Amino acid sequence: PHRAVRWSLNFIDTITHPKAQALISPQFPISGHRFPFPPKMNSMLRSARTLATTASRSSVLRRGYSSESVPDRKVAILGAAGGIGQPLSLLMKLNPLVSNLALYDIANTPGVAADVSHINTRSEVTGYFGDDQLGKALEGADVVIIPAGVPRKPGMTRDDLFNINAGIVKGLCLAIAKYCPHALVNMISNPVNSTVPIAAEVFKKAGTYDEKRLFGVTTLDVVRAKTFYAGKAKVPVAGVNVPVVGGHAGVTILPLFSQATPNANVSEEEIVALTKRTQDGGTEVVEAKAGKGSATLSMAYAGALFADACLKGLNGVPDVVECTFVQSNVTDLPFFASKVRLGKNGVDEVLGLGPLSDFEKEGLEKLKPELLSSIEKGVNFANK
Repeated sequence: PHRAVRWSLNFIDTITHPKAQALISPQFPISGHRFPFPPKMNSMLRSARTLATTASRSSVLRRGYSSESVPDRKVAILGAAGGIGQPLSLLMKLNPLVSNLALYDIANTPGVAADVSHINTRSEVTGYFGDDQLGKALEGADVVIIPAGVPRKPGMTRDDLFNINAGIVKGLCLAIAKYCPHALVNMISNPVNSTVPIAAEVFKKAGTYDEKRLFGVTTLDVVRAKTFYAGKAKVPVAGVNVPVVGGHAGVTILPLFSQATPNANVSEEEIVALTKRTQDGGTEVVEAKAGKGSATLSMAYAGALFADACLKGLNGVPDVVECTFVQSNVTDLPFFASKVRLGKNGVDEVLGLGPLSDFEKEGLEKLKPELLSSIEKGVNFANK
């Protein structure tokens, strides 16, 4: 078999072998946990191994993978040269479900694209920059990920971000409506509670709006809730699941620790503290970086996880469920984050909240006014 494929197979077999836990884990904790990998990472590794195995047996090798293994999928990242965009571009280049990776930003994207393109994985990478190249970046995209905008700085609220990022998002969504109206749109740009409604209004005006294809990426809230819960409960984070509902800012973030698995003996006081830490996770990183950045690496990881889930849904993988901020009837709010089953057309089903503790019921009522205000702010901006 091709040398690159053989290396890939050996590498994947090595790091997933049980003995790797003893040999590797003590020196190299990965993503805040130790081996074994979390289920989603194991799934990605299995996907990569299947593709590599198929490629090694095929007479036609294309960048070490068989082009016949999975459907061709184009992913466009808008804001690819930024603090979130660069690591996100790297992670999407590693995803075996991506065949074409389009990286766009106002500047510096050719360098990012050249760097990432040297990685010997399946996808072809092209860099685009400037307004005149945005259309080419978007044409034929199946998934568009938007981390574009300025990061939050110390003392800056998510509302402070609005005046800058709202205009950026509006312009990008106009282009999406024109060049790839049927793409799944993954909104990372903050404040998500407002930028998703902005996108919806732009698409409505363009006549392309499909509520099943627009997502606010709230996966980082889930990632944080899992990590913090595992640490407090002293359970392996790989097996932890915590749904997070509501919105994606401060008190609008509501982790449902009463539904966390595995069930652990965590006190009510600890649940309150875990909830607060999850809600303030972004601020914790901003302060720790002392004005030199925000949560870029963990956000890129979370964005890559959600994009991977969208691609799996598009490809017909059953029972792909993620928490995400979408148009919803779960509450009386027009947009709300909850568990969503993903499918070939995007949203397959918006799932209910399930049983809530008294603390969570109280939190749900507290978040509604602020979340509604943020939604209305986005709608009003788009309709100015």
